Amino acid sequence: MDFGKTSAADLAGLISSGEITARRAVELSLDAAEKLNEKLNAFLEINRGGALQRAESLTGREGALAGVPIAIKDNICVEGMQASCGSRILGDYHPPYNAFVVDRLLAAGAVIVGKTNCDEFAMGSSNENSAFGPVKNPWDTSRVPGGSSGGSASVVAAGIVPVALGSDTGGSVRQPASLCGVVGLKPTYGRNSRYGLVAFASSLDQVGIFARSTSDVARVLGVIAGRDPHDATTADVPVPAYAAELTNNIKGARIGLPRSLFGEGLDAEVRSSVHAAVDVYRELGAEIVDIELPNAQYSIAVYYIIATAEASSNLARFDGVRYGFRAEDAPELRQMYRKAREEGFGPEVKRRIMLGTYVLSAGYYEAYYGKAQQVRSLIKEDFRQAFESCDAIITPTSPTPAFLIGEKVDNPLAMYLNDIYTVTANLAGIPGLNIPCGLSSNRLPIGFQLLGAYWSEPTLFNLAHAYETAQPFTERPPICAE
Repeated sequence: MDFGKTSAADLAGLISSGEITARRAVELSLDAAEKLNEKLNAFLEINRGGALQRAESLTGREGALAGVPIAIKDNICVEGMQASCGSRILGDYHPPYNAFVVDRLLAAGAVIVGKTNCDEFAMGSSNENSAFGPVKNPWDTSRVPGGSSGGSASVVAAGIVPVALGSDTGGSVRQPASLCGVVGLKPTYGRNSRYGLVAFASSLDQVGIFARSTSDVARVLGVIAGRDPHDATTADVPVPAYAAELTNNIKGARIGLPRSLFGEGLDAEVRSSVHAAVDVYRELGAEIVDIELPNAQYSIAVYYIIATAEASSNLARFDGVRYGFRAEDAPELRQMYRKAREEGFGPEVKRRIMLGTYVLSAGYYEAYYGKAQQVRSLIKEDFRQAFESCDAIITPTSPTPAFLIGEKVDNPLAMYLNDIYTVTANLAGIPGLNIPCGLSSNRLPIGFQLLGAYWSEPTLFNLAHAYETAQPFTERPPICAE
């Protein structure tokens, strides 16, 4: 067995058949994590003792993920493990409960091997904003893995775990999935619970999934999706048997192509690779139809108003009083609040809190936040109209392959433009899926994105699975677990 290339489905099958024990599978994952983390800085905590103890307690027949090692982004709560959100202000906080999605994984037999590094409070597109240092891309450790869920993308690409969870507020699963050459899903808003996910922007956040194949993503979504009484934004919509319904027959499927999104600012190799993917879909029998998303041009501006406004509200709770970092030498309460936030938050989080506070302030609320919400409604309507003529929409996921660490860190506007193809799905609440489709001339992954209507994950999975079967992405990065 080549552990670094084995899927979650195959690994669960090997464990259930007795060909390998859950303990051995978890040991291989932990050994790879400890060996490669010095180069990748992708884990903030590796839970060897707890993971091995859980693996030994499994029979291999617990569920769809029995014995499968999984990594969890550090802004998702796992009882007894740290949840720093990549921030100094939370320090060594260890939540006393599991996120709903983590409970679902454990019920299916999964083993949590560690917590992955991320941009502080999930704010970033490169994973350079973590208080614990940047994550490295396993394809080229001088380059970023994407963000904010870059740690989870990196450990899946490197073969340390077959599956990892991240969070997607504006593309933070799909963009790093593209830059690291793995599959990444942002589900429909309300498809799975946000209970236990530390909030960044509550109307945009969703727990997402990384894996090396669509079938593994489908398997995991089938485990974690569903109504949660702790989260009023989860929908009481039936959860299909996603993995069991995958087929390779997409004849007659209609895929929308918004040609206006393939213009200025898109890397030539990315454009060529995505157009090649469109040609594959034609050969598979899909119909390519031209569509328009006229308000997509405003998506970055709208996103960074709404997201920062919600962040400024959500992060008000971190004050140094109840948990996490507390500033020293603060003689009175107001000074303690101020110093704790000043010393605990990093530059990008401060930037977004200040911007969000500004757009919500008296005299500016209607001009900025109110107007952004109106344009958000227009973006939703654009998608509604587009899906009347197509089953899914294809776009690039990231405008470029992975860029160098430090290349854009001093230019926030250039950094924010990395999300230009992904933020629309969060604003509209629709699902998005990244699929690897090739390598650039300097051997960096390129991905394309499929967007669908509400609850259309089965359609996206079938389209992605058909593409993977016709054009399998079998390349692995130079740093890969054996």
